[in-house]
Amino acid sequence: MASPVLSVNHVVKTFGAKRAVDDATLDVMPGDIFGFVGHNGAGKTTLIRSIVGVTGFDEGDIRIAGQSVRTDALACKRVTAYVPDNPDIYEFLTGIQYLNYLSDIFEVPADVREARIRQFADRLGLTSALGDLVSSYSHGMRQKLVLIGALVHEPTLLVLDEPFVGLDPEASFQVKEMLRELADGGSAVFFSSHVLEVVEKLCDKVAIIKQGQLRACGRTAEVVGDESLEDVFLDMIDRGATASAAGAR
Repeated sequence: MASPVLSVNHVVKTFGAKRAVDDATLDVMPGDIFGFVGHNGAGKTTLIRSIVGVTGFDEGDIRIAGQSVRTDALACKRVTAYVPDNPDIYEFLTGIQYLNYLSDIFEVPADVREARIRQFADRLGLTSALGDLVSSYSHGMRQKLVLIGALVHEPTLLVLDEPFVGLDPEASFQVKEMLRELADGGSAVFFSSHVLEVVEKLCDKVAIIKQGQLRACGRTAEVVGDESLEDVFLDMIDRGATASAAGAR
């Protein structure tokens, strides 16, 4: 049996007296597109930032491709790409300079990066703007740029926080296709979104977090059952119902 690309084991993160993440456990396997949903302040971004090493955590362990983010942080970062909900980009660079900068960090050969950048930029309609300064980019163009930057080294784990915000319908469609292609190649995708219809259609597995605790976690079809993900989510969040968490193993 394949080993998890991402394994979150009994993770706890506190801010003062508040448990922002409370004993979270989940596995993301090769080929998975895993959706992570919850209301504002539920703990989504805190857990995501802990996974990618931006924020520490107090208890438990997080492993990426078998390596602990605590003790092997650099090894984890080498195989991970992260797109935050409000990414900072060097505005004094052109789009292509930014992508080459990231490619240099991840040691992507020149011929490989050129082919990948060309493919992704063409699909997202960004090719003509790659020579322009990032400072001139719209929000949607910046989002496309950071997505290309995340994909250029073919990460083993791609982590995204609200990746579809600011994208036009055609770009959203292309990004979904690109995520599926990455997962089909054996990598794993873990992303949060408030667009529940997208999560339900795109994701193999899903977790719902409320007040720092995973209230549901498993294959999307099993979590949803005969309802929609929106119905399940609202039942848990608005009506205070809980569901036993079943590990996505």
